[in-house]
Amino acid sequence: MIIAEATPTRAGAPTFMGHPKGLFFLAATEAWERFSYYGMAALVVLYMVNQLLLPGHVEHIGGFSAFRAAVESVVGPLSTQALASQIFGLYSGFVYFTPLLGGMIADRWIGQRNAVVIGALSMSAGHIAMTFDQSFLLALLLLVIGSGFLKGNISAQVGALYPTDDEVRRTRGFVIFSTGINIGAIIGPLLCGLLAQVYGWHYGFGIAAIFMLLGLATYLYGYRYLPARVERRKFEGTRLTAAERRVVGALIVVIILTIFQSTAFYQVFNVNSIWIQQHVALDVGGFRIPVPWFQSINSVSSVLCVPLVFWIWRRQASRHREPDDLAKIGSGAWIAAASNLILVAAIFVSGNKSVHPVWPFLYSAGLGISFLYYWPTLLALVSRAAPAKVNATLMGLAFMSLFVSNNLIGWIGGFYEKMTPAQFWAMHAAIAASGGLLVILFGRRLSRTLYPPLQ
Repeated sequence: MIIAEATPTRAGAPTFMGHPKGLFFLAATEAWERFSYYGMAALVVLYMVNQLLLPGHVEHIGGFSAFRAAVESVVGPLSTQALASQIFGLYSGFVYFTPLLGGMIADRWIGQRNAVVIGALSMSAGHIAMTFDQSFLLALLLLVIGSGFLKGNISAQVGALYPTDDEVRRTRGFVIFSTGINIGAIIGPLLCGLLAQVYGWHYGFGIAAIFMLLGLATYLYGYRYLPARVERRKFEGTRLTAAERRVVGALIVVIILTIFQSTAFYQVFNVNSIWIQQHVALDVGGFRIPVPWFQSINSVSSVLCVPLVFWIWRRQASRHREPDDLAKIGSGAWIAAASNLILVAAIFVSGNKSVHPVWPFLYSAGLGISFLYYWPTLLALVSRAAPAKVNATLMGLAFMSLFVSNNLIGWIGGFYEKMTPAQFWAMHAAIAASGGLLVILFGRRLSRTLYPPLQ
């Protein structure tokens, strides 16, 4: 027996700026959650390399010897930097794997609201546990579980705010939702990075727990504006039709294609921090720029460029030339490739000198525009096209692409010490460009399935 939570949009529901009010409560909830996530993510690699994995600290981590032995039995012996990269890749990867399970559990048993509440509580506990060396691995586990319950389910609720045929408003709604993500991603590294530099690592981690609890409070307060809750009911049947299976297959292919640009994008949160610490001139006018601050730049870029991107899309639409979702995703891949080439150029221009901070600034800003083009577009596409019976599950599967890409950045990060920095970032440019090429090759065929001609 499969149980699902129906969430139809009520006619005449309150709106704000042309969108349902519930969108803005969901975006605010996600902003708080992303504050905590990106604030913690901006610190954790530097924390491991500069303190936690060094003698005098690593011995205190509960269960770490067995964990390290298990990891190295698969990938071989690891240096401190490579081990930190691998741990971050596993953590950030599984953060995006568990939404698939969370979506299935919500679809079948507990409903999306309960899932989001459980996820927020688990993540809050994880951030608190992060403030102690002994509970480091437990903290990562709680954060992974919490993200599984929260991420896919809250994104599915965004899609449920709009009628099925309202593709334009849904895509723009997901961009607004992603703006909430980016606002949290801006403030998180800035505040957590400053607290960690001035007062110590654990202060940076501790503030993340407070803001996760604020996210839960925001969600509960705005629940009355979310799609009306209907008593959960049994589906008469769960088998997909042949046409629905073709749509699901096409969506899975699109999700796989985004892995390439996600791999090029998410290295900004892993090895890029180490590269900046080693090669960028951080002292400016007597102030040392906290390395985590650079991770806010891609989110600032995403937020500031929303009006510009909307204007471009509206102008293209007025000429009947607005690209479809596949073309926008492909554009994101090419922008990610160009962004990584910025670091390659910076290395050659700087020679043996430290790199000027403007170069990683431009790199991160370019990645922010790339994210704006491909990720909210992917979520909107899945929300619109996925059959209702598996909608939340497919939304979880979209996050599965980030599971793969983040595990890849952890593994690829292990090559950083074996390559020159120019080679390392050129490799990431090539990875993103491969995604763009695959969209060109398969985009038209996929679009025929996802955008069938009107009868």
